Amino acid sequence: MSGQELSESAIPPYAERVLGVAEMIPRGRVMSYGDVAEWLEEGGPRQVGRAMALYGGPVPWWRVVRSDGVLLPGHELRALACYREEGTPLRDASRSSDDHIPRLDMRRARWDGKVPGDD
Repeated sequence: MSGQELSESAIPPYAERVLGVAEMIPRGRVMSYGDVAEWLEEGGPRQVGRAMALYGGPVPWWRVVRSDGVLLPGHELRALACYREEGTPLRDASRSSDDHIPRLDMRRARWDGKVPGDD
């Protein structure tokens, strides 16, 4: 493999940091795209979303979410199965919702990034 091929397949440093945060999020908890950017003190929600969209497959991608708790369009059922398996707090879908897919209960599910013992 040439040096150029290697650099094209390498994950950019910012994306690596985003994926590292995704891997830190405990089972049953989530962080919004904006939470991840704030935790990294770099970028914003769109940059985090882009990194997750391009490189997030190997990490627990379902733990990095929209701030309104709506499940990732096109991946709702896969994510919902993960949330149920992990015991992530959910809210029932509203009666007006066409797809009847629940939302994340962000108040209860959001992780603040604090690791036990890091005081």
